[in-house]
Amino acid sequence: MPSTFHELTVADVRRLTDDSAALTFEVPDELREAYDFRAGQSLTLRRWIDGEEHRRSYSICAPAGARPRVGVREIPEGLFSSWLVRDVRPGDTVEVQTPTGSFRADPAEGGRHLCIAAGSGITPMLSIASTVLAHPDAQVTLLYGNRTSGSVMFAEELADLKDRYRQRLDLVHVLSREPRDVELFSGRLDADRLRRLLTTLVPVDGVDHVWLCGPYAMVGDAREVLAEVGVPSERVHVELFYVDEPPPEVSRPDAVVDGATTQVTIALDGRTSTAPMPRDATVLDGAAATRNDLPFACKGGVCGTCRAQVTDGEVDMRRNYALDDDEVERGFVLTCQSFPVGDAVTVDFDA
Repeated sequence: MPSTFHELTVADVRRLTDDSAALTFEVPDELREAYDFRAGQSLTLRRWIDGEEHRRSYSICAPAGARPRVGVREIPEGLFSSWLVRDVRPGDTVEVQTPTGSFRADPAEGGRHLCIAAGSGITPMLSIASTVLAHPDAQVTLLYGNRTSGSVMFAEELADLKDRYRQRLDLVHVLSREPRDVELFSGRLDADRLRRLLTTLVPVDGVDHVWLCGPYAMVGDAREVLAEVGVPSERVHVELFYVDEPPPEVSRPDAVVDGATTQVTIALDGRTSTAPMPRDATVLDGAAATRNDLPFACKGGVCGTCRAQVTDGEVDMRRNYALDDDEVERGFVLTCQSFPVGDAVTVDFDA
Protein backbone atom coordinates (compact mmCIF):
# COMPACT_ATOMS: atom_id res chain seq x y z
CA MET A 1 0.00 0.00 0.00
CA PRO A 2 1.41 3.43 -0.90
CA SER A 3 2.52 5.77 1.87
CA THR A 4 -0.26 8.28 2.51
CA PHE A 5 -1.00 10.98 5.06
CA HIS A 6 -4.13 10.78 7.23
CA GLU A 7 -5.35 12.89 10.10
CA LEU A 8 -5.04 10.77 13.25
CA THR A 9 -6.36 11.66 16.67
CA VAL A 10 -3.84 11.82 19.50
CA ALA A 11 -5.05 9.25 22.04
CA ASP A 12 -2.46 9.88 24.73
CA VAL A 13 0.46 12.16 25.54
CA ARG A 14 2.82 10.87 28.21
CA ARG A 15 5.59 12.99 29.66
CA LEU A 16 8.85 11.00 29.77
CA THR A 17 11.42 13.55 30.96
CA ASP A 18 11.53 17.34 31.27
CA ASP A 19 12.14 17.61 27.53
CA SER A 20 10.50 14.55 26.01
CA ALA A 21 7.12 12.91 25.58
CA ALA A 22 5.47 9.90 23.95
CA LEU A 23 2.43 10.41 21.72
CA THR A 24 0.04 7.57 20.91
CA PHE A 25 -2.28 7.78 17.91
CA GLU A 26 -5.75 6.33 17.54
CA VAL A 27 -6.21 4.55 14.22
CA PRO A 28 -9.75 4.09 12.87
CA ASP A 29 -10.79 0.60 11.86
CA GLU A 30 -10.71 1.37 8.13
CA LEU A 31 -7.02 2.38 8.38
CA ARG A 32 -5.77 -0.41 10.68
CA GLU A 33 -4.11 -2.33 7.86
CA ALA A 34 -2.45 0.80 6.48
CA TYR A 35 -0.85 1.58 9.86
CA ASP A 36 0.17 -1.99 10.68
CA PHE A 37 3.87 -1.41 11.36
CA ARG A 38 7.00 -3.51 11.76
CA ALA A 39 9.23 -3.10 14.81
CA GLY A 40 11.78 -0.37 14.03
CA GLN A 41 9.77 1.52 11.41
CA SER A 42 9.00 5.25 11.50
CA LEU A 43 6.11 7.66 11.10
CA THR A 44 6.47 10.92 9.21
CA LEU A 45 4.39 13.75 10.64
CA ARG A 46 3.31 16.75 8.60
CA ARG A 47 2.46 20.27 9.68
CA TRP A 48 1.52 23.38 7.71
CA ILE A 49 2.72 26.78 8.97
CA ASP A 50 1.81 29.94 7.04
CA GLY A 51 1.07 27.84 3.99
CA GLU A 52 4.43 26.06 4.08
CA GLU A 53 4.68 22.29 4.48
CA HIS A 54 7.00 20.86 7.15
CA ARG A 55 7.74 17.19 7.82
CA ARG A 56 9.60 15.26 10.50
CA SER A 57 10.22 11.53 10.88
CA TYR A 58 9.95 9.82 14.27
CA SER A 59 10.60 6.17 15.06
CA ILE A 60 7.73 4.12 16.42
CA CYS A 61 8.36 3.07 20.04
CA ALA A 62 5.49 0.60 20.48
CA PRO A 63 5.59 -3.18 20.01
CA ALA A 64 4.26 -4.48 16.71
CA GLY A 65 0.50 -4.94 16.90
CA ALA A 66 -0.05 -2.05 19.32
CA ARG A 67 -1.33 1.43 18.51
CA PRO A 68 1.38 3.50 16.81
CA ARG A 69 3.33 5.64 19.29
CA VAL A 70 6.32 7.94 18.82
CA GLY A 71 8.81 9.28 21.34
CA VAL A 72 9.90 12.89 20.85
CA ARG A 73 12.77 14.75 22.49
CA GLU A 74 12.50 18.52 22.30
CA ILE A 75 15.12 20.39 20.32
CA PRO A 76 15.53 24.01 21.50
CA GLU A 77 13.32 26.18 19.28
CA GLY A 78 12.40 23.08 17.31
CA LEU A 79 9.58 23.74 14.90
CA PHE A 80 8.15 20.26 15.35
CA SER A 81 9.54 18.84 18.56
CA SER A 82 8.57 21.77 20.80
CA TRP A 83 5.04 21.69 19.39
CA LEU A 84 4.68 17.95 19.96
CA VAL A 85 6.20 17.94 23.45
CA ARG A 86 4.66 21.18 24.78
CA ASP A 87 1.46 21.92 22.89
CA VAL A 88 -0.21 18.81 21.48
CA ARG A 89 -2.91 17.32 23.71
CA PRO A 90 -5.11 14.19 23.62
CA GLY A 91 -7.95 14.78 21.20
CA ASP A 92 -5.87 16.91 18.84
CA THR A 93 -5.36 15.68 15.28
CA VAL A 94 -2.00 15.34 13.54
CA GLU A 95 -1.26 14.48 9.91
CA VAL A 96 0.58 11.16 10.00
CA GLN A 97 1.99 9.21 7.08
CA THR A 98 1.66 5.44 6.98
CA PRO A 99 4.72 3.57 8.38
CA THR A 100 7.95 3.53 6.37
CA GLY A 101 11.53 2.36 6.76
CA SER A 102 13.67 -0.74 6.21
CA PHE A 103 15.10 -0.65 9.76
CA ARG A 104 12.86 -3.41 11.08
CA ALA A 105 13.01 -6.64 13.00
CA ASP A 106 11.26 -9.91 12.28
CA PRO A 107 9.64 -11.24 15.49
CA ALA A 108 9.40 -14.74 14.03
CA GLU A 109 13.19 -15.16 13.94
CA GLY A 110 14.01 -15.31 17.65
CA GLY A 111 17.79 -15.39 18.03
CA ARG A 112 20.25 -13.07 19.80
CA HIS A 113 19.88 -9.33 19.39
CA LEU A 114 22.28 -6.61 20.51
CA CYS A 115 20.80 -3.10 20.67
CA ILE A 116 23.02 -0.04 21.14
CA ALA A 117 21.33 3.33 21.54
CA ALA A 118 21.97 6.82 22.85
CA GLY A 119 19.45 9.46 23.87
CA SER A 120 16.29 9.47 21.78
CA GLY A 121 17.75 6.59 19.77
CA ILE A 122 15.95 4.37 22.28
CA THR A 123 12.63 4.81 20.48
CA PRO A 124 13.03 2.15 17.75
CA MET A 125 14.99 -0.06 20.17
CA LEU A 126 12.03 -0.18 22.54
CA SER A 127 9.82 -1.33 19.68
CA ILE A 128 12.36 -3.92 18.53
CA ALA A 129 13.14 -5.29 22.00
CA SER A 130 9.52 -5.54 23.14
CA THR A 131 8.53 -7.17 19.83
CA VAL A 132 11.27 -9.76 19.42
CA LEU A 133 11.15 -10.79 23.10
CA ALA A 134 7.63 -12.09 22.51
CA HIS A 135 9.41 -14.99 20.77
CA PRO A 136 10.30 -17.53 23.51
CA ASP A 137 13.77 -18.17 22.07
CA ALA A 138 14.79 -14.53 21.62
CA GLN A 139 17.49 -12.87 23.75
CA VAL A 140 18.21 -9.13 23.83
CA THR A 141 21.08 -7.09 25.23
CA LEU A 142 20.45 -3.34 25.29
CA LEU A 143 23.25 -0.82 25.86
CA TYR A 144 21.71 2.60 26.43
CA GLY A 145 23.72 5.80 26.80
CA ASN A 146 22.44 9.06 28.32
CA ARG A 147 23.76 12.11 30.13
CA THR A 148 22.03 11.54 33.49
CA SER A 149 19.42 9.23 34.99
CA GLY A 150 16.93 12.08 34.71
CA SER A 151 17.35 12.25 30.93
CA VAL A 152 16.61 8.55 30.33
CA MET A 153 13.56 8.23 28.10
CA PHE A 154 11.19 5.35 28.89
CA ALA A 155 13.07 4.54 32.12
CA GLU A 156 10.05 2.93 33.81
CA GLU A 157 9.00 1.06 30.70
CA LEU A 158 12.48 -0.35 30.25
CA ALA A 159 12.52 -1.44 33.90
CA ASP A 160 9.15 -3.15 33.44
CA LEU A 161 10.44 -4.90 30.31
CA LYS A 162 13.46 -6.11 32.27
CA ASP A 163 11.21 -7.47 35.03
CA ARG A 164 9.03 -9.25 32.50
CA TYR A 165 11.90 -10.87 30.58
CA ARG A 166 14.41 -11.11 33.39
CA GLN A 167 16.27 -14.13 32.00
CA ARG A 168 16.29 -13.03 28.34
CA LEU A 169 16.88 -9.27 28.53
CA ASP A 170 20.14 -7.68 29.69
CA LEU A 171 19.81 -3.91 30.18
CA VAL A 172 22.90 -1.73 30.67
CA HIS A 173 22.60 2.01 31.33
CA VAL A 174 25.71 4.10 30.62
CA LEU A 175 25.68 7.71 31.92
CA SER A 176 28.14 10.36 30.76
CA ARG A 177 27.49 13.07 33.36
CA GLU A 178 26.52 11.09 36.41
CA PRO A 179 28.94 8.75 38.22
CA ARG A 180 27.94 5.12 38.56
CA ASP A 181 29.17 2.40 40.88
CA VAL A 182 30.88 0.61 38.00
CA GLU A 183 33.41 2.74 36.10
CA LEU A 184 32.62 0.96 32.84
CA PHE A 185 29.10 2.38 33.00
CA SER A 186 30.27 5.98 33.55
CA GLY A 187 31.10 7.97 30.42
CA ARG A 188 30.11 8.29 26.79
CA LEU A 189 29.37 5.33 24.55
CA ASP A 190 32.48 6.04 22.49
CA ALA A 191 34.77 3.56 20.74
CA ASP A 192 36.90 2.84 23.81
CA ARG A 193 33.94 2.14 26.10
CA LEU A 194 32.12 0.10 23.47
CA ARG A 195 35.27 -1.91 22.87
CA ARG A 196 35.54 -2.75 26.55
CA LEU A 197 31.83 -3.52 26.87
CA LEU A 198 31.82 -5.83 23.85
CA THR A 199 34.96 -7.70 24.87
CA THR A 200 34.42 -8.06 28.64
CA LEU A 201 30.71 -7.84 29.38
CA VAL A 202 28.66 -8.47 26.26
CA PRO A 203 29.85 -11.42 24.17
CA VAL A 204 29.13 -10.93 20.48
CA ASP A 205 29.95 -14.46 19.34
CA GLY A 206 26.86 -15.86 17.68
CA VAL A 207 24.87 -12.63 17.73
CA ASP A 208 22.24 -12.71 14.99
CA HIS A 209 21.38 -9.02 14.72
CA VAL A 210 22.89 -5.77 15.95
CA TRP A 211 20.70 -2.67 16.00
CA LEU A 212 22.30 0.79 16.25
CA CYS A 213 20.46 4.07 16.74
CA GLY A 214 21.79 7.42 17.86
CA PRO A 215 23.99 10.31 16.74
CA TYR A 216 26.48 9.91 13.92
CA ALA A 217 29.59 9.72 16.12
CA MET A 218 28.25 6.92 18.32
CA VAL A 219 26.98 4.90 15.38
CA GLY A 220 30.31 5.31 13.58
CA ASP A 221 32.26 4.18 16.66
CA ALA A 222 29.96 1.22 17.16
CA ARG A 223 30.34 0.03 13.57
CA GLU A 224 34.11 0.30 13.84
CA VAL A 225 34.27 -1.71 17.06
CA LEU A 226 31.80 -4.33 15.85
CA ALA A 227 33.99 -4.90 12.79
CA GLU A 228 37.04 -5.24 15.06
CA VAL A 229 35.37 -7.95 17.16
CA GLY A 230 34.27 -9.88 14.09
CA VAL A 231 30.57 -9.11 13.69
CA PRO A 232 29.69 -9.40 9.96
CA SER A 233 28.49 -6.10 8.53
CA GLU A 234 25.34 -7.67 7.11
CA ARG A 235 24.16 -8.35 10.67
CA VAL A 236 24.49 -4.69 11.67
CA HIS A 237 21.45 -2.48 11.11
CA VAL A 238 21.72 1.30 11.46
CA GLU A 239 19.30 4.13 12.12
CA LEU A 240 20.55 7.72 12.56
CA PHE A 241 18.59 10.41 14.36
CA TYR A 242 20.89 13.26 13.41
CA VAL A 243 24.35 13.97 12.07
CA ASP A 244 26.58 15.81 14.53
CA GLU A 245 29.73 16.40 12.47
CA PRO A 246 30.59 17.42 8.89
CA PRO A 247 29.67 14.46 6.66
CA PRO A 248 32.06 12.98 4.13
CA GLU A 249 31.39 13.03 0.40
CA VAL A 250 30.47 9.56 -0.83
CA SER A 251 30.66 10.32 -4.55
CA ARG A 252 32.46 12.59 -7.00
CA PRO A 253 31.86 16.31 -6.35
CA ASP A 254 32.13 17.44 -9.97
CA ALA A 255 29.18 15.60 -11.55
CA VAL A 256 26.87 18.63 -11.61
CA VAL A 257 26.81 20.61 -14.87
CA ASP A 258 25.42 24.14 -14.51
CA GLY A 259 22.47 24.87 -16.76
CA ALA A 260 22.11 21.28 -18.00
CA THR A 261 18.98 19.22 -17.56
CA THR A 262 18.19 15.51 -17.41
CA GLN A 263 14.98 13.75 -18.42
CA VAL A 264 13.98 12.13 -15.12
CA THR A 265 11.28 9.48 -15.02
CA ILE A 266 9.61 8.95 -11.63
CA ALA A 267 7.66 5.78 -10.80
CA LEU A 268 5.53 6.05 -7.67
CA ASP A 269 2.33 4.33 -6.56
CA GLY A 270 1.99 2.67 -9.95
CA ARG A 271 2.09 5.98 -11.88
CA THR A 272 4.99 7.09 -14.09
CA SER A 273 5.84 10.65 -15.09
CA THR A 274 8.78 12.15 -17.01
CA ALA A 275 10.03 15.73 -16.98
CA PRO A 276 13.29 17.63 -17.55
CA MET A 277 15.06 18.47 -14.30
CA PRO A 278 18.11 20.63 -13.58
CA ARG A 279 21.27 18.75 -12.70
CA ASP A 280 22.09 21.19 -9.92
CA ALA A 281 18.96 20.14 -7.98
CA THR A 282 18.38 16.83 -6.23
CA VAL A 283 16.04 14.30 -7.79
CA LEU A 284 13.61 14.87 -4.92
CA ASP A 285 13.53 18.66 -5.30
CA GLY A 286 13.46 18.53 -9.09
CA ALA A 287 10.62 16.03 -9.22
CA ALA A 288 8.58 17.99 -6.67
CA ALA A 289 7.77 20.51 -9.40
CA THR A 290 5.61 17.91 -11.16
CA ARG A 291 4.87 15.36 -8.41
CA ASN A 292 3.47 16.49 -5.06
CA ASP A 293 3.17 12.96 -3.69
CA LEU A 294 6.87 12.15 -3.23
CA PRO A 295 7.79 10.59 0.14
CA PHE A 296 10.30 12.54 2.22
CA ALA A 297 10.91 13.74 5.77
CA CYS A 298 14.34 15.03 6.87
CA LYS A 299 15.97 15.87 3.51
CA GLY A 300 19.30 15.32 5.25
CA GLY A 301 20.11 11.78 4.11
CA VAL A 302 19.32 10.39 7.56
CA CYS A 303 15.79 8.99 7.72
CA GLY A 304 15.65 7.04 4.45
CA THR A 305 12.03 8.00 3.73
CA CYS A 306 12.89 9.17 0.19
CA ARG A 307 14.63 5.88 -0.71
CA ALA A 308 14.18 4.76 -4.33
CA GLN A 309 15.91 2.54 -6.89
CA VAL A 310 17.66 3.86 -9.98
CA THR A 311 16.60 1.45 -12.71
CA ASP A 312 18.08 3.34 -15.66
CA GLY A 313 20.76 5.99 -16.00
CA GLU A 314 22.92 7.39 -13.22
CA VAL A 315 22.74 9.75 -10.26
CA ASP A 316 25.37 11.27 -8.00
CA MET A 317 24.49 10.52 -4.35
CA ARG A 318 26.40 12.98 -2.18
CA ARG A 319 25.43 11.77 1.30
CA ASN A 320 24.19 8.46 2.68
CA TYR A 321 23.38 7.72 6.30
CA ALA A 322 20.36 5.47 5.80
CA LEU A 323 21.16 2.79 3.21
CA ASP A 324 23.10 -0.42 3.72
CA ASP A 325 25.93 -1.33 1.34
CA ASP A 326 23.76 -4.07 -0.14
CA GLU A 327 21.01 -1.58 -0.96
CA VAL A 328 23.47 0.77 -2.64
CA GLU A 329 24.87 -2.10 -4.70
CA ARG A 330 21.32 -2.88 -5.89
CA GLY A 331 20.88 0.69 -7.10
CA PHE A 332 18.96 2.23 -4.23
CA VAL A 333 19.62 5.89 -3.48
CA LEU A 334 18.40 8.67 -1.22
CA THR A 335 16.68 10.99 -3.67
CA CYS A 336 17.13 13.98 -1.35
CA GLN A 337 20.90 13.58 -1.76
CA SER A 338 21.07 12.42 -5.40
CA PHE A 339 21.70 14.64 -8.44
CA PRO A 340 20.80 13.43 -11.96
CA VAL A 341 23.70 12.67 -14.29
CA GLY A 342 23.53 12.28 -18.07
CA ASP A 343 20.64 12.60 -20.49
CA ALA A 344 18.06 10.34 -18.79
CA VAL A 345 17.42 8.72 -15.40
CA THR A 346 14.62 6.49 -14.16
CA VAL A 347 13.90 6.33 -10.44
CA ASP A 348 11.46 3.82 -8.96
CA PHE A 349 9.99 4.66 -5.54
CA ASP A 350 7.88 1.47 -5.63
CA ALA A 351 10.88 -0.89 -5.78
